[in-house]
Amino acid sequence: MLTYFQAILMGALQGFSELFPVSSLGHSVILPKLLGWSVNQNDNFFLIFLVATHLATALVLLGFFYKDWLLIIKGIFRSIKIREINSADIYAKLGWLIVIGTIPAGILGLLFQDKLKTLFASPNIVAVFLILNGLMLFGAELLRKKSEKNKMSEDGYVTKMTWSQSIKIGLAQCLALIPGFSRTGSTIGGGLLIGLNHKDAARFSFLLATPIIFAASLLKLPELITSGDTGATGPILVGSAVAAITAFLSVSFLTKYFETKKLIPFAVYCVAIGILSCAVFFFR
Repeated sequence: MLTYFQAILMGALQGFSELFPVSSLGHSVILPKLLGWSVNQNDNFFLIFLVATHLATALVLLGFFYKDWLLIIKGIFRSIKIREINSADIYAKLGWLIVIGTIPAGILGLLFQDKLKTLFASPNIVAVFLILNGLMLFGAELLRKKSEKNKMSEDGYVTKMTWSQSIKIGLAQCLALIPGFSRTGSTIGGGLLIGLNHKDAARFSFLLATPIIFAASLLKLPELITSGDTGATGPILVGSAVAAITAFLSVSFLTKYFETKKLIPFAVYCVAIGILSCAVFFFR
């Protein structure tokens, strides 16, 4: 069980690291080990805590982009009504691009998520994957600089994306099933590689993340409702509230940040924290 202080710290970490391209799951595995907490990360309470904080993050994303989601849902229903996806209908196509991009991670998540988390949940292994996540971010920036395919405007980038490009970003999102790899980092990197600029890649990444985080949380929600550990309710609620606040701050900052900035600082951070963690775990 987490104390209230630990719940606040873990909730803050979840809210920030889920949307920053630095891997929330990786940090959730590493932080307790670095701080010497006696937390069983396979314990039912800890898993429920992570589900609750993820759900809080998904609700923030949904609220932050609620205008987009209203237009997207209306667009999907328009396309269903006319039985056609019109490329000129930007939000209809965006909706179906999100649906298609969600499928790979959705299928693999249902089949392998628990196995991957168990297999790679060792803090030592996660620290290595954090380094690899940083190198992935470096690589995405390097490859984009070499290709520089096009610079799509915020209103026009959707109509220029193809279905196969959306699937590629969706496949990149699958990396986040491995603790240490970032969902945001992999999808923004995928967006950059198909020709999106940083701002549009980040926007599509956040929209793409919303349904997958929501679905994953709702699948685990029965565990939260049926949990008989009433003493755990307080830390879970507090941690979730903190996660919601930090998630809102994160998405507000990042949508502005990626208008002009790149992934390099996050790549440096992941490599540095991964190397530091490896050194600490080795000598401890």
